[in-house]
Amino acid sequence: MEAEIAKLRKFQEFLRTDDKLVFQDLLNQCKLYAPYASTMVSTIKEVPLLFSMLFGQHKKIIELEKKILMLETLATKTETTVPVRAIQGPVEKGGG
Repeated sequence: MEAEIAKLRKFQEFLRTDDKLVFQDLLNQCKLYAPYASTMVSTIKEVPLLFSMLFGQHKKIIELEKKILMLETLATKTETTVPVRAIQGPVEKGGG
């Protein structure tokens, strides 16, 4: 798998600095799941590499979806517990 990662580093060399950081994160995900992906039998050497990257990204998406749902739930609870008067501000008396 290290040989495939070395090939990908050539691609990384041509990326802008901020894109290099994103690409490095992708490679880190790959390395994290590489031991599991290496159990896959494939005639194409890059398949386990790509699958481990895909798995890492999918896992991140699921974690972000959970966080978004939690934040939406908290926001909904906050909206229903804040009195309308507090949102609108004090009512002015008198007038004229």
